[in-house]
Amino acid sequence: MGCVKVVFFILYTFLCQLAFASSSPHLCPKDQALALLQFKHMFTINPNASDYCYDITGQKIQSYPTTLFWNKSTDCCSWDGVHCDETTGQVIELNLSCSQLQGKFHSNSSLFQLFNLKRLDLSYNNFSGSLISPKLNLTQLRELRLNFVNISSTLPLNFSSYLTTLGLLYTNLRGELPERVFHLSDLESLDLSNNPQLTVRFPTTKWNSSASLMQLYLYGVNFTGRIPESFSHLTSLHELDMSHSNLSGPIPKPLWNLTNIESLFLDDNHLEGPISQFSRFGKLRYLSLRNNNLDGRLEFLSSNNRLELLDFSSNYLTGPIPTNVSGLQNLQRIYLSSNYLNGTIPSWIFFLPSLRELDLNNNTFSGKIQEFKSKTLSIVTLKQNKLEGPIPKSLLNQQFLRALLLSQNNISGHISSAICNLKTLVILDLKSNNLEGTIPQCLGEMSTVWILDLSNNGLSGTINPIFTIENRFNIIKLNDNKLQGKVPSSLINCEKLEFLDLSNNELNDAFPKWLGDLPHLQILNLRSNKLYGPIRTENLFAQIRIIDLSSNGFSGDLPVNLFQNFQAMKTNGENSGTPKYVADIYSYYYKNSLKVTTKGLDQELPRVLTTQIIIDLSRNRFEGCIPNIIGDLVGLRTLNLSHNVLEGHIPESLQHLSVLESLDLSSNKIGGEISQQLLSLTSLEVLNLSHNHLVGCIPKGNQFNTFENNSYQGNDGLRGLPPSRDFGRDDRVPQKTIPVELDHEEEDSPMISWQAVLMGYSCGLVIGLSVIYIMWSTQYPTWFSRMDLKLEHRISTRMKRHKKRYKCALTCRYST
Repeated sequence: MGCVKVVFFILYTFLCQLAFASSSPHLCPKDQALALLQFKHMFTINPNASDYCYDITGQKIQSYPTTLFWNKSTDCCSWDGVHCDETTGQVIELNLSCSQLQGKFHSNSSLFQLFNLKRLDLSYNNFSGSLISPKLNLTQLRELRLNFVNISSTLPLNFSSYLTTLGLLYTNLRGELPERVFHLSDLESLDLSNNPQLTVRFPTTKWNSSASLMQLYLYGVNFTGRIPESFSHLTSLHELDMSHSNLSGPIPKPLWNLTNIESLFLDDNHLEGPISQFSRFGKLRYLSLRNNNLDGRLEFLSSNNRLELLDFSSNYLTGPIPTNVSGLQNLQRIYLSSNYLNGTIPSWIFFLPSLRELDLNNNTFSGKIQEFKSKTLSIVTLKQNKLEGPIPKSLLNQQFLRALLLSQNNISGHISSAICNLKTLVILDLKSNNLEGTIPQCLGEMSTVWILDLSNNGLSGTINPIFTIENRFNIIKLNDNKLQGKVPSSLINCEKLEFLDLSNNELNDAFPKWLGDLPHLQILNLRSNKLYGPIRTENLFAQIRIIDLSSNGFSGDLPVNLFQNFQAMKTNGENSGTPKYVADIYSYYYKNSLKVTTKGLDQELPRVLTTQIIIDLSRNRFEGCIPNIIGDLVGLRTLNLSHNVLEGHIPESLQHLSVLESLDLSSNKIGGEISQQLLSLTSLEVLNLSHNHLVGCIPKGNQFNTFENNSYQGNDGLRGLPPSRDFGRDDRVPQKTIPVELDHEEEDSPMISWQAVLMGYSCGLVIGLSVIYIMWSTQYPTWFSRMDLKLEHRISTRMKRHKKRYKCALTCRYST
């Protein structure tokens, strides 16, 4: 019995040790821990290295320094991002996505010593400058993701034959994709998107991966040839993205056989033809074909009960949206903008319970906007239609609404203060409607709004909002209303403000010089108000690019200090590379247009380039001289100082404005000559110096040979126009036949002969003597004496003027 107990005890102890051993994980092999540490030391941690991190659903995620706490004192299987086999302890998975790694990735990296790796993800790190040629002799590898890793080379041929997932999004691949990739028998997901230098040629025969491939992402890849019939064998394909791939013609027939497709993206191609055949895709959840040439009506909608996303923006769809649609209870996002749709918006859209985003802009929908059933609205844009009636109350009680754009309709009524309940609103665009009443005071307290556009309505009263310190306003447009009173001083709290337009109102205030303390203000438009007084400011306005104070009552000297502080105008950004725009956030939904006067025309800029630098101080009461400091603003493209009371000369410093395209100094009292130095303004397209007191010869050459006569009219002392442009004179008429009867015609002729002058003087003398005789005979000597002096002065002045201009005309005519 005792022996049995001993045996039982030994057996129990052995089983306990076996159980303990099986439950304890194997430690990470030292060679693999060393390989991981060597890989870690190749890179530095930089939070900016993973700026663009997204999860599998496309949502932005927060990056994290995964390797920061790796050290040899702990088991590598416990390190962040490392996963080991529970039995052997071998490293089988390494996920360093969004790990803030920065540095060069070498082809002999110690990473390739981890022979048992099955899943490797190095996406969303900064390995720029690396010429990676991955040694994928990792024969056990099942999943490889290198999204946003700069490979900058051709794709290697030696992939693991066990690959199920291959993600190479934004890797700068070059050359032609090896056909072998399509024949990986276990391949389920292939993403080669955004590799424009990668050429893809599909196999013409059935692929080995046809039965297994479920996800194929080829956005922005260079295709050769047509989509072959082999595509029709992809019976397991659930997701296909071939957007921006230069596809043309009708939708390829092989695609119509993919009846199991759930997600189809063919955006930004040249596809054409009717959309009726989409009814065969009964399992579709996401359908996007925006920016093509497709036509027809949306009749197929009634047969797609699973649809969550519908995007046919920028096509040629016509007619009304069908009203007899039912069963689309899962539809969350509808994009049908820029088509030819008309009629009323059907009720079923407003009754969708889970609707999140609705974009119907740039159509001809009419009628009222109904109340929405959905409580999950995020984006509603119905702009550029013919919709009418008030803003629905249901839109003002949305918990997640980020963008509300109803501009360019016939929306009427008041703006309810309930709009301030939208605690997540970023864009509020109600411009060009029939709104009236006052602006709700609470709008200035909305801490999430970036863009506020209430322009071109019938709003009245003062600018009520009190802008709080916490605000994030980037664009404020209240122009073209009936607003009165002062510019609210609380605008100084809008520290992020770049674009302020209060033009075409009835504001009555001195110049709000404190706006110059806004550190990011680039566009200030106060034109056509009742603003008054001198402009005296020491404030910076350092970033200002467009300032329009025209058509007000400003007076005093031109503000020299103001010009000195225009730092952004002192740089010529002509060769800065890719065009940049002012306050261009959320440009997909909102275009920050601006009305300006340039090159003699009123025009609307749909977007404002940072190089579009304009000063417009016209139609005020400014006095004094044009300051030389303007010549330092070398980025200026438009300068308009017309219709003021300016005197002095045109400063020669203007010759430094090498990109100046429009110069208007008309209707002032500017005198002196036009400097020959201004011939250096080779970018000048429009010049207006009319109605001043300019004298001398008009410069010849370069742009000055292109200006019409109306650029100089109203300057009695100017001479030197070519005959073909000489104040509208037809150069086919000989000069000797040009009449000299009228005073204006005399003054406008640079080649009047001395004979004609003497004849005129003689005639005047005869008439004068006749007048003397008559006056003496009628006994009015005092009156005659005064007239005699005036007549003598006029004749003398006329003779001197003709003599001077004759000499100037000869000089201008024959000088080289």
